Amino acid sequence: MLPLNLAERGRPQIIKKIGGSPEVKKHLENLGFNVGGEVCVISALGGNLIVKAKESRVAVSSELARKIMV
Repeated sequence: MLPLNLAERGRPQIIKKIGGSPEVKKHLENLGFNVGGEVCVISALGGNLIVKAKESRVAVSSELARKIMV
């Protein structure tokens, strides 16, 4: 298990765990990040990520990406 910000670009990953406070977990869930869901890192810009989740592209800060374990 590793944080999303260390995941290989262009390769689909399955979310295994989401850390953080209940507010952070709810925010990530609203963006489409759910345990068991598939995500794919599209690109990384200055530590921030563009991620494909549920057929949408979402920008995620490096801080939030560290809370998503794949």
